[in-house]
Amino acid sequence: MKRVTSDVLLLIFFTFNFFRNVSASIHEYKDEQFIPKSNAFFFHGGTEGLYASKSSSNVSPDKPLEGKTFIRFEDVVFLRTRESANAKNEMQSRTGLIETIILEVRDRERIGDAFAKSNALCCTPKLAQEKFCTVGEVIIQHNQDNPLWPLRIQTFFEGKNQEANMLPTTVEINSTGMYYLYYMFCDPELKGTIIRGRTVWKNPDGYLPGRMVPLMTFYGLASLAYLVLGLFWFLRFVQFWKDVIQLHYQITAVIALGMSEMALWYYEYANLNSTGSRPMVITIWAVTMTAVKKTLSRVLLLVVSMGYGVVRPTLGGVTSKVFLLALMYFIATEALELVEHLGSINDFSRKTRIYLVLPVVFLDASFILWIFSSLSKTLEKLQMRKSMAKLDLYRKFTNSLAIFVLLSIAWVGYELYFNASDPLSELWRISWIIPAFWSLLAFSLLVVVCILWAPSSNPTRYAYSGETADDYDEEAISLTTGVRVSDSGTKLERKEKKASVSTDLVTDQREDLEEDKRE
Repeated sequence: MKRVTSDVLLLIFFTFNFFRNVSASIHEYKDEQFIPKSNAFFFHGGTEGLYASKSSSNVSPDKPLEGKTFIRFEDVVFLRTRESANAKNEMQSRTGLIETIILEVRDRERIGDAFAKSNALCCTPKLAQEKFCTVGEVIIQHNQDNPLWPLRIQTFFEGKNQEANMLPTTVEINSTGMYYLYYMFCDPELKGTIIRGRTVWKNPDGYLPGRMVPLMTFYGLASLAYLVLGLFWFLRFVQFWKDVIQLHYQITAVIALGMSEMALWYYEYANLNSTGSRPMVITIWAVTMTAVKKTLSRVLLLVVSMGYGVVRPTLGGVTSKVFLLALMYFIATEALELVEHLGSINDFSRKTRIYLVLPVVFLDASFILWIFSSLSKTLEKLQMRKSMAKLDLYRKFTNSLAIFVLLSIAWVGYELYFNASDPLSELWRISWIIPAFWSLLAFSLLVVVCILWAPSSNPTRYAYSGETADDYDEEAISLTTGVRVSDSGTKLERKEKKASVSTDLVTDQREDLEEDKRE
């Protein structure tokens, strides 16, 4: 156990240090390499959904950038190898060209020669004779409706200098869309060139990437929804505090975690929107809170399905198995969430590593199978005991859970279709509904659990009882014992009831132990 805990702490430590400099709308380049493609070399500088700038009439003269959408280049430096620099003539003013290209996703076919069999990106002497392009430059077919786009910004090396500094530039965006930024060069002698610096991407109302803007509003509303649910649960909890069982404390913990999770994500997005950088500590806290809540929610569903507190007083020998599954799920979810939220700074579709996705999928499937298997055994046990009130409760829970599982499967299918049909994130303005749906589904399921297991003045409808016929009336009991029931009762009846309860408790515990061994 100590070894597992130390491994978890080590994983979180290394993950934190690996991602400690990751930003969101501030894209930093730290000695990044150019990748060869066709007859060019390129580096992907960023991708984000941007909304068009607000009209000039709504902008204050004192704050010219307020309400503006822009991409700003800050301290961008290109460094070529010493061998490449020494091979040039010191007297030449331009001895190497790096091109910065900004395009909207709809104009992606305008980069390179789409009609050439070679799909060349750079202009060659042959293409220069056939088309209007300059040898050594990236081929750009400008949009007739907007001749300046796709936008090209050129930066030259001079003489034998190893460095070429890009001039500080701010590019205003006047059309809503998904924008790509590339740095490219065509000269093979510049192979090995690296880039440093950063770019700042801003939307009209802040630095939050366009895809995340609706999510900030969603998380704010979700935190209020959890608050309302928490108030309802708290009032019921206080009203019937004498009849509270252990399960109610677990439900309370899940509500509190959900409220904290949504509030942290809202704060994290709001801070990102105002500063352009992700507050690392808050992000890690939010990710961890999400992993803990997901884990505890699944454990809650599992123990409820096992009939904990209803048909069995303890989990018995299954406790260690539940804890192990929960620990593995927490580790897998924490790693996946950290990579998803800290491992990418773009709005580009996140290609999460399959090695992190598969464990989460496998463990989720394990939870689902175990939950429905336990529900089947619990329903069977309640039918044998003829506990009609509890049986009705668990049937409602089973039907609700089945509906949520079917919705989950359907949504997974839609999500796969959505990602497959939109590889370039052209539907970025509605992509926020994918993560929002899962949060909404989890909240809805929690509401169902709260309604079914709400504290009440009649706890026997869900609380554990050793009596096998808790729904029988006193007349039925008197017939089985052969003792006539009076208003005051008899000593013999009480003794028989106590004996029956003791016998049933022993029987229940024996059945639970046998069931734990089978599991």
